Amino acid sequence: MVDDTRDLALVFAGGNAVGAYHAGTYEALHGHGLRPGWVVGASIGAVTAAIIAGNAPEDRAAKLRTFWDEATQATGPSPTGLLKPRQVYNGLHAILALAGGRPTIFGHRFPGLWSALPWVPNDVALFDNKPLLRTLERLVDFERLNRGGTRLTVGCVDIETGEEVYFDTARQEVRPEHILASTAILPAFPPVEIGGRVLCDAGYTNNLPLNPLFETEPGRDLLCIASDLFSLRAPRPASLDAVLERANDLIFASPPRRAIAGLRREYALRERLDPAGPAVTLLHLVYQAGAEELAAKSFDFSPSSISDRWTAGVRDAAQGLGVLKSGKSEKGRFRYLSLPDCPDAPKTAAPQAASAVA
Repeated sequence: MVDDTRDLALVFAGGNAVGAYHAGTYEALHGHGLRPGWVVGASIGAVTAAIIAGNAPEDRAAKLRTFWDEATQATGPSPTGLLKPRQVYNGLHAILALAGGRPTIFGHRFPGLWSALPWVPNDVALFDNKPLLRTLERLVDFERLNRGGTRLTVGCVDIETGEEVYFDTARQEVRPEHILASTAILPAFPPVEIGGRVLCDAGYTNNLPLNPLFETEPGRDLLCIASDLFSLRAPRPASLDAVLERANDLIFASPPRRAIAGLRREYALRERLDPAGPAVTLLHLVYQAGAEELAAKSFDFSPSSISDRWTAGVRDAAQGLGVLKSGKSEKGRFRYLSLPDCPDAPKTAAPQAASAVA
């Protein structure tokens, strides 16, 4: 158990429907008594973080469950455990979501896709994500969120300058439109104008926003648990869909690798200057997509896929906490942990425990 919530930060990546993994991750962490002092997110990670920061601790898991129950397409469980039929089942659900939207998250807009025709006015997105605003207003208490009990940071990108933009309850009021801007992945959803800046989802540039935690050096030992939705590694693709899935995964998974490598270099220098300074432990949980997942997994809201991702989050968080409690450690002010069987774990990293976890 963490002895002081200011020492625990949770970071949630973007990934639309794959974000059910975050809910399972948080449910497991909450069940182990972990209460974050700071939550950071991008896209569906920002939605997850807002639900956590905008609710009393005892209500958070239930509100996450409500969000995903409403987002799931009520078509019944997977009819088979066989791989190919399950892939077809997942693909049909992705098509259904793209064709009909999800009432609590997004719907169609006009002209949208029709703007590709020469006689139709131009448009900048395919779908309307305004339904998400109403969902956020129902599930998130923004007065509580902005009182600062749990600090919230959400990441966006300025579409005109390419600059990363962060909204932080420690610096300004965060409203539903800030969360909406963080989910506006182009060209699926339209960018959101806030304060004269046109903002969109940060997924293409920084899908796992670790940066805000280290903008200034943490003043005390920090345990950061990062829930990531795209893996750098996977089996060699053997189909066109698998190639498309790998291309998509590499786009979203590469910035976190560079960010972590940068933190290693930064803390190696800090350690030379001040060996006794505050230490950082980063536990990196990464969703490992199964063989049944398709390139369109971010729009697959099928009951089986949502349930599988939630269950994977619960399992991985519990295993990750087990690594923290194992008593093994590596020296240094920056310690990176991933699950022993996770291919994203660097070969030089060894599991270690954080003093904040009992």
